[in-house]
Amino acid sequence: MNGEMKTSKSSTYEEAGVSIDAGERAVESIKQVVASTKIEGVIGGIGGFGGLFDLTKAQASGSVLVSSTDGVGTKSYLASSLRKYDTIGYDLVAMCVDDITVLGAKPLFMLDYLSIGRLDPVVATEIVTGVANGCRDVGAALLGGEMAEHPGSMPDGHFDLAGFVVGIVDDGAIWGSHRVRLGDALIGVGSPNLRSNGLSLARKIVFGTSNLHESDSSSVEEFQSVARSPFENSTIGETMLEPSILYYPAVSKLVDAGVSVRAAAHITGGGIPGNLNRVLPKNLTAEVETSSWTPPPIFSFLQEKGEVESSEMFRVFNMGIGMVLVVDQAEKTTAIEHLIQQGHQAYEIGVVDSGDGTVKIK
Repeated sequence: MNGEMKTSKSSTYEEAGVSIDAGERAVESIKQVVASTKIEGVIGGIGGFGGLFDLTKAQASGSVLVSSTDGVGTKSYLASSLRKYDTIGYDLVAMCVDDITVLGAKPLFMLDYLSIGRLDPVVATEIVTGVANGCRDVGAALLGGEMAEHPGSMPDGHFDLAGFVVGIVDDGAIWGSHRVRLGDALIGVGSPNLRSNGLSLARKIVFGTSNLHESDSSSVEEFQSVARSPFENSTIGETMLEPSILYYPAVSKLVDAGVSVRAAAHITGGGIPGNLNRVLPKNLTAEVETSSWTPPPIFSFLQEKGEVESSEMFRVFNMGIGMVLVVDQAEKTTAIEHLIQQGHQAYEIGVVDSGDGTVKIK
């Protein structure tokens, strides 16, 4: 040793691909957005280690807390490819909130988790704004969340989005299979698009087996000719990226109008057969008449372009029905009328019959 100290360039988090400054800017930019969702019961704001919510101050009654978690799947990849980030957060709220809507619960608050290859405060703000918009539409608070920069684990501009919701319901008012009766009517509430399910297959069909591109505006011509329906000023990618409908507002008003919903199914991955069966007693069957509604053109386009069997289409996609409500036969007309008044398409799509707890698609 000659007594001289060797010096070397010190490493920084920034050089590793993580910008603390960008993270702080992103948090600052979304503070107002998150604050706009504040409801009675929220304590404080974002920035702490956890979100606080006072149930005694919430404008909701009930004794049972209900929680559900979900993500937006590969729809996030589509959003990244199109560089369109303002609606994907709304999808997250729909996926989470409508999972507790089918239990008769009122949403109280949500938290989200955003992981992104390289954090862009503008992109992060657009994504979180979509979450906040959805929360406001259902009267829930965006109580907090997390943004994580993952350099090297995903390309710049790409992200994954997940979250969870907490709601509340009276113990004696929980919807489910225990309330379903022989002869009950099945009311389908329309979904004009894919929502956030089946996007892996849809993307493979549209962009993996053809020369079409997600951001190619000329692709709309082929989309129109194959689907035989005009999609004005939209590319195929934009049509697939349309945000999910939130069913909670209309369903809650339906209940306020006096309609007694026995059970409900949120039609996500697994389609009608894989979700409606979750609310059936073992001795009853749901008979669904597919002739009672016409799926939107996006589904016929995907089926024809991908040469997909009808049974597979119904297993993967919602096929134009985003939620199924089980109601008494005497209330089916009232239920349909109220849903239509709330701006939804609604149809009587079948009946509950004796059987083995399965769904029969006719």
